Amino acid sequence: MTFDGIFERRTLLKATAAVGSLLPFSSMAAAAAASPAPDKAGDLITTSAVRMVDVPLAPTTKVTVERRGQIVLIGINRPDVQNRIDPETYLGLARAYYRYDHDPSLRAAVLFGHGDNFSRGIDVVGFQPLITAGKPFLSDDEAIDPLAIAKAPRSKPLIAVVHGDTWNIAHEFHLAADIRIAAADTRFGQDENTHGRFPGGGSTVRFVREAGWGNAMRYMLTGDHWSAEEAYRMGVVQEVAATQELALEVGIRIANKIAACAPLGIKTTLTSAHLATAQSDANALPHLQAQFGALSKTDDFKEWIKADAEGRPPIFQGR
Repeated sequence: MTFDGIFERRTLLKATAAVGSLLPFSSMAAAAAASPAPDKAGDLITTSAVRMVDVPLAPTTKVTVERRGQIVLIGINRPDVQNRIDPETYLGLARAYYRYDHDPSLRAAVLFGHGDNFSRGIDVVGFQPLITAGKPFLSDDEAIDPLAIAKAPRSKPLIAVVHGDTWNIAHEFHLAADIRIAAADTRFGQDENTHGRFPGGGSTVRFVREAGWGNAMRYMLTGDHWSAEEAYRMGVVQEVAATQELALEVGIRIANKIAACAPLGIKTTLTSAHLATAQSDANALPHLQAQFGALSKTDDFKEWIKADAEGRPPIFQGR
């Protein structure tokens, strides 16, 4: 049984008909006195209010949204490819984060994955044109980076609930959250160094800070994977639940407790805590995409792609 078995489909505010993977985000309720105007993606927006709407689970929907009172559940939905993150999914998450952060009626969010895995990481083929061209992953003004590297950060809490394979960029989504819950079956990985790349989504900063230098390097430098229990030992996960369903229940319970607190106090707590890490983040995070792009042009990265296609171990030459 997966999260889908307990993911309730709400119909309070439905999106317009889903066409492709991003259009479900195109409907927003305008303020009563405002005249809505279309943005460049066809969305209805107002300067006075944003209301996040439900985006039900459907085969063509890559990011789902379910409101539950003052909290919202945001789901990654590409189970046929182990929830790998392609550019459309990345943009869908970024827009969902933005609308959550700008909706005054929402106070906490839970990120999770549909299907057997939270996510096996980046869709390399899907992102390759952006990476090789050195283009930013996000260019939309109404988006908040899920990796918390570019653009303005979230001002509201995010709880990540993971299960199954949680690899690379997916682990970095998890690290960018404020509270992290894992199902006992979670298999974490940050193994880009075995692919001729490196952890370019924030792990070189956040994994080191959260787990300690030795713990983080133990896994990033070897490419070994680790369990939910090991993540809990390192302090990266705050709670381990027996099953996927129970993990989501824990995340929802914590989100509701946060939503019951004073929202201005919650925002100020996050702002103050981020000030303590802002300088070190500013020294490292802005360089990640350029470093990632440079490695994608190396012979070692090309060798990994070739070896993967041929079903053999790569032979890296350091060039």
